[in-house]
Amino acid sequence: MSPTTVDIVPFLSEKSRLWKSCGIRGLFPLEDIPGMISLLAGAPNPSTFPFESITMKLKPTLAGMPAPTGDDDHFNVTLECDELDEALQYGMTAGVTRFVEWLEAFQTHVHKRGPDGTWSVTVGAGSQDLMYKACEALIDVGDYVLVETPVYAGTLGFLAALPGSLVEVNGDSQGLNPAHLESILANWEMAHPGKPFPKLLYTIPSGSNPTGASIPEERKIEVLKLATKYNFLVLEDDAYAFLYYGPEGQQARSYFALEPEVNGELGRVVRFDSFSKVLSSGMRLGYMTAPPRLAAAVNMITSNTNLQPPTLTQIMAYTVLAQWGPDGFLAHCAEVAAVYRARRDTFERVARKHLTGLAEWTTPVAGMFLYIKLLVHPDGREADSAELVSGRAVAKGVLAVPGTAFMPLGGKTPFVRVSFSLIEEDRAEEACRRLREVLLEARAEAEAAPRET
Repeated sequence: MSPTTVDIVPFLSEKSRLWKSCGIRGLFPLEDIPGMISLLAGAPNPSTFPFESITMKLKPTLAGMPAPTGDDDHFNVTLECDELDEALQYGMTAGVTRFVEWLEAFQTHVHKRGPDGTWSVTVGAGSQDLMYKACEALIDVGDYVLVETPVYAGTLGFLAALPGSLVEVNGDSQGLNPAHLESILANWEMAHPGKPFPKLLYTIPSGSNPTGASIPEERKIEVLKLATKYNFLVLEDDAYAFLYYGPEGQQARSYFALEPEVNGELGRVVRFDSFSKVLSSGMRLGYMTAPPRLAAAVNMITSNTNLQPPTLTQIMAYTVLAQWGPDGFLAHCAEVAAVYRARRDTFERVARKHLTGLAEWTTPVAGMFLYIKLLVHPDGREADSAELVSGRAVAKGVLAVPGTAFMPLGGKTPFVRVSFSLIEEDRAEEACRRLREVLLEARAEAEAAPRET
């Protein structure tokens, strides 16, 4: 039996219909017609660009690449002549065509989803750029949005400016908790009489920011079944998918890969990927894999705001990726992940030395964060990490992010997020020592204070 395709149109916001096609960019595809003479764009003449060539020298660390032999031309990538002119010029709103085609082939390679017309790839200036525009195209006044909690603070920043209401779905050491999600939905009409069921679920399934948790495949299957039962879209923000360093062969398949076989449906998952963690954060490149109608709505917003993702960094990335191929890129990602596994191990070793008995956390298998619960009260009462981190810890010279920054509805939490991506061992040692002092002082005060009755 062939899978059914979810109609994305009823999910689109009223505002998404108000965007108008740019009278110039809407004609750009016609320039590709053979023999066409274009007088369209007010693009600058490439002869005025001051750059003659741009050469990138790749590090000889990619698995499978030959070792340097003195002549290291195979590590150099040069953009010049027509290719450089293109890289420095305006480009297509959805992305440079050959780059988009490479990404579409890569999605098929990784997620085993062929080009069946139910999805397309759109490039953005980072995945967060695309997430904001997708939410802009989906969320109306009166809509409810399910949000994995705790969740990335940057997402909360733009969701707060959009007209929907946020509903917290609890996560735990294994990521989003489908039992809590089901409880919310099963009791929706009682808790929210007369209100529409939630339209979207936003989740970070791999190496979650902030918790570091990764949801196992069996939980993803439960979530997808609920998505079909209660008719909502799954926004899969998988920026850390390629920073997996857990047991080999145990990484869960993506929601995008699973959806055809779980409910025989296509088009309910909107996936966001990022190059920030594996190529360069400054290149500002991410890509969305979504139903074509939603991709068109996002592209409409882009064409009227920032016009396009950066052409130069797209062609830089494409030139490297085309040289590597999909398996070469995945090998590179594996080496990047190994770096973070080593940094995780180092930071955890230091943290256990100084914080055992004063804090606890779950060891991540992906990403670059520990989400640490501060144990101020020996009797199990929860402390407010914001007060400790923003006050005492800063005074002692250590910075971390209090957990309240990741709570959609605010509120106190005993958790704090720390990142091990940049810090070296000696600095981690000193940071944990200072945090230990903070916790010991807070615990001593808590034990001396009279208990409320």
